[in-house]
Amino acid sequence: MLSSSVDWRARSALLLAMAIWGSSFIALKAAVDVMHPMQVIFLRMFIGSIVFLLILPWWKRGFNYQAGDWKWLAAMVLFEPCLYFIFESLALKYTSAGQAGMITSILPLLVAIGAWLLLKERIAKNQWLGFVIALIGVIWMSWGSDVSSHAPNPLLGNSLELMAMLCAVGYTLVVKKLTTRYSPLFLTAIQTLLGTVFFLPLALMMPMPASISVDTFAYIAYLGVFSTLGAYGLYNYALSRTHASKVGAYTNLIPVFTLFFAYIFLNEVLNFQQWLAVTLVFTGVAISQHSRRGRKVLNQIPPGTVQ
Repeated sequence: MLSSSVDWRARSALLLAMAIWGSSFIALKAAVDVMHPMQVIFLRMFIGSIVFLLILPWWKRGFNYQAGDWKWLAAMVLFEPCLYFIFESLALKYTSAGQAGMITSILPLLVAIGAWLLLKERIAKNQWLGFVIALIGVIWMSWGSDVSSHAPNPLLGNSLELMAMLCAVGYTLVVKKLTTRYSPLFLTAIQTLLGTVFFLPLALMMPMPASISVDTFAYIAYLGVFSTLGAYGLYNYALSRTHASKVGAYTNLIPVFTLFFAYIFLNEVLNFQQWLAVTLVFTGVAISQHSRRGRKVLNQIPPGTVQ
């Protein structure tokens, strides 16, 4: 039984991690508006790699390699960061940060379905109910979306973001297997380092910008440092202090934070219906938190773990 003080710290860490991941959509949207998405992703991966090289002693021993694991490691890297960030960065060229963030609410439900189909894992009824309610809230928020300068082609952009979520499902299911022999910190470091190698030629193929503004570089540095190590550390601290089933449900808060920050920093306006939908998302998360008895569930990894 967890003490109330530990539970409070874990919940605070989760809220801060979700806020950072939610804000990453704002930083990415601002960066891809002035630079090619592949260049933005390469730079964020490169900065993240520097961070991980600086903390090499903390993650280099976190593995127990077995024959054939390279296939699973390659699949993990292919799903995320490679395909995931290709789809997500392109999505933000066509849709708003708020709408892209909304799509992330579908991830827990997609992961649960994938785990049910492939791993035969069971999810508590109240968690299914909470995820469905949150999903309805996301659909409601999307219903009132209009074409604007922030979202020149929201249908295309949201479809690309959905593809990113499908990649995140594949990533999560693969990581479920790998975490039995590899530490989460080691896996994230490998993703970041190999992601840098993958995106380097893609970045070089694109026209180089004449210059990078201080603001743009700050956004990319934020993605490479805070979204990679800061949110990651907070998330894994919470995992060590509370149940995985409760931790996973918090990913539904990412779109809520994204909408809030998009309104503050990008002037993406929320209408009355969207605010009601935000309330519905919070309600879904709250319902998902009340599990009467522990059941085996998939340890859900939020989108952009290596951000």
